[in-house]
Amino acid sequence: MDVQTRWYIGLMSGTSLDGIDGVLANFSGQKCLVTQHASAPLAPDLRAELLALNRSGADELHRAALAANALARAYAGVVRSLLAQAGLAPEAIHAIGAHGQTVRHRPQTFDGTGYTLQLNNPALLAEDTGITVVADFRSRDVAAGGQGAPLVPAFHRGIFGQAGRTVAVLNLGGISNLSLLRPDGGVLGFDCGPANALMDHWCERHTGRPYDDQGAWARGGRPIAALLQALLAEPFLALAPPKSTGRDLFNPDWLAGHLAAAGNDARPQDVQATLAEFTAASCARELLRHAPGCDLLIVCGGGALNAYLMERLQALLPGVGVQDSGRHGLSPLQVEAAAFAWLARQCLAGDTASLPGVTGARGARILGAIYPA
Repeated sequence: MDVQTRWYIGLMSGTSLDGIDGVLANFSGQKCLVTQHASAPLAPDLRAELLALNRSGADELHRAALAANALARAYAGVVRSLLAQAGLAPEAIHAIGAHGQTVRHRPQTFDGTGYTLQLNNPALLAEDTGITVVADFRSRDVAAGGQGAPLVPAFHRGIFGQAGRTVAVLNLGGISNLSLLRPDGGVLGFDCGPANALMDHWCERHTGRPYDDQGAWARGGRPIAALLQALLAEPFLALAPPKSTGRDLFNPDWLAGHLAAAGNDARPQDVQATLAEFTAASCARELLRHAPGCDLLIVCGGGALNAYLMERLQALLPGVGVQDSGRHGLSPLQVEAAAFAWLARQCLAGDTASLPGVTGARGARILGAIYPA
């Protein structure tokens, strides 16, 4: 491995809470070369605590601080795996981009500025790895009047954009977000609604499995038409961009309210099929609404591995090629981690990374806070 190359590590643990993904990457212009990928599951007690911290609770400041410490140590373990795979010393890495775990996301609310909160301890991560860490990517955009999300459309433009063609990139993590890459270089990006968050919750509750592998359980069910229409009537879905969301809205209580209104006597497998259809329909509707001429949808995130969900997207978008990002140079599980490696690079270079047209901020900003090695 060339130690003269400027290497970056990107770390991501998303709202699906299915684990930590890390990549070792370098950049030439806007292009991204990922040479190593490592992943690790979250310890069950840490995963449960991070889920619980999405809601108000007893002694939550204390619990959040300890969860942040535990998460930073888990991040450090993934960093060590990447270094071992590559045969590199910590000194060879220019920086780590570590997003942290979003537990609250309420921009532009309450006092007009609102807040977004990612649990992380980047100082501890820098101490444990001996590598400079860049973190806290959202808060500057929120301070500038923006949503602070989504952060990845600028990266998507550099990696997946095609001259003379509109390309859509759909990330299916816990929440779904869509980047529309225009032929002239313009970008529109926003959250569509839930992706895996509700499906994973329902699957674990009724089968004991953390997720619906390949969508096989949903495939065996039948979507409940009335419930699907009620879910699709959620006001957030009708909002115009810029818009972003999270578990603050799309959580088990939200789902339980809809199930109670529908009678709460549906077969669990049919509810799973309905949730899969809800994800596919809400994403397809947004693509047709904002880029009706688009003929290519590149899908990344864990949801790209859900064969049934990909089939439903294709069925709802008959004129669009629905392809996973691996066909375009980056594995679905590497894209977001690579984006945070890129965001770290932008920060250290003093270059902006936000897109005001995406987040609604007053202008482009340099994103991130630096914790030197």
